[in-house]
Amino acid sequence: MKHWKSGAAAVAAIISLGVAGCSSSPDPTTSSTGGGGDALTGTVTYWHAYSADSPEVATLQDTIIPAFVKLHPGVTVKDVPVPYDDLHQKLITAAAGEQLPDLVRADIGWVPELANLGVLEPLSDSMPDFQTFADQVFPGTLATNLWKGTYYGLPLDTNTRVMMYDDSFFTKAGVDVPTTVEQLVAAAPALKQAGAFAFADNGAGGWNMLPWIWSAGGDMTDPDVTKASGFLNSAASVKGIQTLVDLYKAGYMPDIVLGGEGGLATSDGLATGKYATILDGPWMFPIFADQYPDFTLSTSQVPAGDGGSISVVGGEDIVMTQSSTNKEAAMEFMRYLLSQDAQLAMAKVGQMPVLQELGSQLSDINAYYAQFVEQLKTARPRPVTPAWAQMDTILQDEIRAAFRGEKTVQEALDEAASQADALLAQYN
Repeated sequence: MKHWKSGAAAVAAIISLGVAGCSSSPDPTTSSTGGGGDALTGTVTYWHAYSADSPEVATLQDTIIPAFVKLHPGVTVKDVPVPYDDLHQKLITAAAGEQLPDLVRADIGWVPELANLGVLEPLSDSMPDFQTFADQVFPGTLATNLWKGTYYGLPLDTNTRVMMYDDSFFTKAGVDVPTTVEQLVAAAPALKQAGAFAFADNGAGGWNMLPWIWSAGGDMTDPDVTKASGFLNSAASVKGIQTLVDLYKAGYMPDIVLGGEGGLATSDGLATGKYATILDGPWMFPIFADQYPDFTLSTSQVPAGDGGSISVVGGEDIVMTQSSTNKEAAMEFMRYLLSQDAQLAMAKVGQMPVLQELGSQLSDINAYYAQFVEQLKTARPRPVTPAWAQMDTILQDEIRAAFRGEKTVQEALDEAASQADALLAQYN
C-alpha cells in the first residue's frame, strides 16, 4: 500500500457508510463567499484519482457537481479521472508543457513538490477567505499544504492510524488493553504466552515509525523542515524506535517489519489471534467485515509515550494551478468541495471529511469513526518537503538495519539524519 495516499485505494471499499441527515443546502460560509455568485462563467477542469468505476466518481458526477452547477449555472465542471499511479507523472509532464488543469485532488505528498516547481497557486496569498477554511479543518491536515511559509492547497479528505486489537484476546491473556507504550511492553510476555506477537507492522518508513517517534517526544526534522540532525537522531527519537527494536529482538514482533514475501499480513494476523495489536486506518473495518465476518475489531488511540499519543496524517488535498484560466470559478468550486454537503456526500462512500465540526456527526453515523476523529486532533503530517520520498526510503533502510542488528538505533538514525540533511539542503 502506498502510504502517502494512506489507503486511498483500499478506502474505496468503504461503500457501506450510511450517512444520513445531510443538510439540504450548502454551508453558507462556502456557497459564494469569494464574490461572483451566479455571475461566474466558464469551465473548471478538475483532475483526480478516484477510480473511474468507483462510488466516489459517481458521487462527484451525480451529486456534488450538479449541486454546484445549480448554484452557478454559468459554470461547467469537467472532472477527469486519472489512475493514481499515473496521476503524479501526468502532472509533472503537464507542468513541463504548461497544460495543467484548473484544480487537482493531489496526494498530500505531492503538494510541496508541485509548489517547489512553481505550478501551484499560493492560496493563503490569493484566496481572500483562505483563513476561514483553514480554521475549519484538522490542523495536521492543513499542515500538509504548507511550503516555505505559504499554503498551496486545502485538505480535501483525510485518515490516520489508530491501534486495532481483539478485546477478547486481551481478556484471554489476562492483561488490560494498553493505553501507553510502557503498558504495551509490559503486556508483551503475557500476550506471547497466549499465542500472539504484541505488535505487528509491515514497514519501517515514516507511515509506520513516525507515530512511535512522535509519541516518544521525538521528531523527524526541525519545525521549518530544514534539517534532521538533532531531531531524528535525538534521544527521544531513538527511544521511540528502540522500543520497537527491543520488542522485535525479544520475539514480541514478527519479521514482516523487515519486508520480504511470505509473512502473515497484519489484518490476517490480527483476525486470527497471531498479532495482539496493529496500527491501521478506517478502511480496515469493511475489509475485516468482508474477510472475517465473525471477528470483532476494537480500536483505541496510539499508545502514548512521553510526547503523548500522536499518529500520522494521510489523505488528499485540493490545489489550484497557477496556469488556471478560470481561477475565480475554480476557487468557488474548491469552496464547495469544503462545504458540509460535499464533505458528507463523500463520507457516504468512504472518504473521511476534514471538517472538524463534522466529527460528532460521523461518530453518530458510524461509531468506529470516533477513534479516528479523536486521533486526528493531534495527528501530524510527514515532513512537508519535495525531499520526503527519498528521506522515507533512507529512514526505512536505516531502521531495518537496526532491526537486523547491523547497527544500533543511534547509529541508524545518525546516518538517516545525515543523509536527510543533505537532501533538505537542496530546498533551503
